[in-house]
Amino acid sequence: MKALFFDTETNGLDLFKHHIIDIAFRIVDVNSGECLSSYESYIAIDESAWQLSDRDSLKVNGRSWEDIADAPKASVVIEQIQNHFEKHNIKRGEAAYICQNPSFDRGFFSKLIDVKMQEHLQWPYHWLDLASMFWALGIKEGRANPAELPWKNGFTKDKIAKKYGIPSEAKPHRAMGGVDHLILCYKKVVGFPNITD
Repeated sequence: MKALFFDTETNGLDLFKHHIIDIAFRIVDVNSGECLSSYESYIAIDESAWQLSDRDSLKVNGRSWEDIADAPKASVVIEQIQNHFEKHNIKRGEAAYICQNPSFDRGFFSKLIDVKMQEHLQWPYHWLDLASMFWALGIKEGRANPAELPWKNGFTKDKIAKKYGIPSEAKPHRAMGGVDHLILCYKKVVGFPNITD
């Protein structure tokens, strides 16, 4: 089984007017934790779409027009992702996405590569999230120690990281930085069956 640890950065939070401008994933063997492959790219958007950017979002990811003006066009990135998934046999039932916020990332990813195409290519449709994994573990641990209940200390990725002594995600946010931070947190919360530490 493979996991696609996945993250995006966008020029805003509104799916209807904003776009992915930075995308990254690592394909990881969920048994061994071995990284099998990686992909990252900025994505160009036109200047009129850039003018609709949410300034608070751009403060978080630190992007400027200069960062993406000469980036690959969406059509190029789509083709690269399709080729990458084909090369690594990313198929339904054999892989799943893991994100911090799949309701966000999945929506924007489906705007980039429409659901009809994803269905045609039989890409995974399971989008798993770290916060739910942490929540389930916290409920279990909270039976013995109520201080461990997930809502006591929060369940954002940075708060999950803090619980396990992992530094917060570096700022400004980068999609691959988010992926790597997610993998560190996942390793502590869930782990890889063939790794003992």
